[in-house]
Amino acid sequence: MAENRAEQPVLTLTDEARRLVVDLRADEPNAGELALWVEISGVSGGTFAYDVYFQAASDAGPGDAVMAHDDLSVVVPAASVDQLRGATLDVDAEGGMNIKNPNPPPAAGLGPSSPGMGAPPADLSGPVAQRVMQVLEQQINPAIAAHGGRADLVAVEDDTAYLRLSGGCAGCGLAAVTLSQGIEVAIFEAIPEITKVVDVTDHAAGTNPYYEPAKK
Repeated sequence: MAENRAEQPVLTLTDEARRLVVDLRADEPNAGELALWVEISGVSGGTFAYDVYFQAASDAGPGDAVMAHDDLSVVVPAASVDQLRGATLDVDAEGGMNIKNPNPPPAAGLGPSSPGMGAPPADLSGPVAQRVMQVLEQQINPAIAAHGGRADLVAVEDDTAYLRLSGGCAGCGLAAVTLSQGIEVAIFEAIPEITKVVDVTDHAAGTNPYYEPAKK
């Protein structure tokens, strides 16, 4: 069984999903150099959450799984290979992308999206935080819920809103597109006090994906 599993492709794209991703990539600078990167960012609601984004194919390192799908390269970072092996990226009936993953997430409380690490929950009772939550609930989440996505406010510090993007929707998981063209625009227009939005599910910048309030 171990050998059979090792022979499975890490991630398969349906033809429809590949065409959709290629169309999205065409709008990016240096599109021909970009691969679709797919990694597991945590566990939310008992299912894996994903970080899906465009990044140079040449950035792939030892241990990363690199797959060619015609004119598109797909990279799965080494840390996500075992948990994604055998998964399929597909397009749902409403035109959004989703990942069908046969692998169960780890036991509850062990995923990167789980609260913990000893950090107390941030205080979201302030007026700015409440206005951010209102924008998310009234404008953002209804729009991305159709594709299985959700954005939650984790904290507000000074002029920065910290969000967690979750759900099985890979279309909404194109983090740069989601943040810059959707969530950021809506928040900046409604709440001028906020000038920066950070997705805390993106742990590429460090080993700790948890938000920790700054020490005063």
